Amino acid sequence: MALLGSTRGRRRQRSGLRRAMRWAFWVVASVLAAFALLVVLYAFVPPVSTLMLARWVTFSGVERDWVPLQDISPHLPRAVVASEDSRYCQHGGVDWTALQEVIEEAGEDGPARGASTIAMQTAKNVFLWPSRSVVRKGMEIPLALVIDTLWTKRRVMEVYLNVAEWGEGIFGAEAAARHHFRKSAKALTPREAALLAAVLPNPIRRNAGRPSAYVSRRASTILARMGNEDVGCL
Repeated sequence: MALLGSTRGRRRQRSGLRRAMRWAFWVVASVLAAFALLVVLYAFVPPVSTLMLARWVTFSGVERDWVPLQDISPHLPRAVVASEDSRYCQHGGVDWTALQEVIEEAGEDGPARGASTIAMQTAKNVFLWPSRSVVRKGMEIPLALVIDTLWTKRRVMEVYLNVAEWGEGIFGAEAAARHHFRKSAKALTPREAALLAAVLPNPIRRNAGRPSAYVSRRASTILARMGNEDVGCL
């Protein structure tokens, strides 16, 4: 009887394990299907960022006016390429050269800088969460490759400039331009575009409209680079 009970117990364990594996499979499949649907949908429909969703859920304010890329000053995409992703038009969503350099330069405490491309930042902003983690980075890379394949370079840039955060509750180039410079995104000057690009790594602590000495210096560096950047894919 003890042997029979032991056999039945093992069968129940195996059955439970199979159910758990089936449940995990369907959860993963559902998440992947949702990602795939959103990637296709967002190729045509203006997306929102996960930070915007979080603010809405917590009844916090959101300023964002979606505008097509042609209604954004050409200085702004040139500025963010100069600041964030100088090989934007050459890579396929992930700059493997920059990523390898970061890995090789990393010390015992981890990388001193990142290698996130505009496509990777777009994937993070639209589909993932802001806090740094190995899991998020592991999801960010394949998502960036997918959106760079399924979307045009113009669309990736358009989405990025419309979901990027430029201050507390301020999302997108149009809201940022009106908040910081009292003008439309289409009217941004090269210097104003460089200032907006300069605050992107930390838009809550840095202010494009009232730049610190550091932000001003950073903007000047970006401004000097802007004329040399390849943005022919836009």
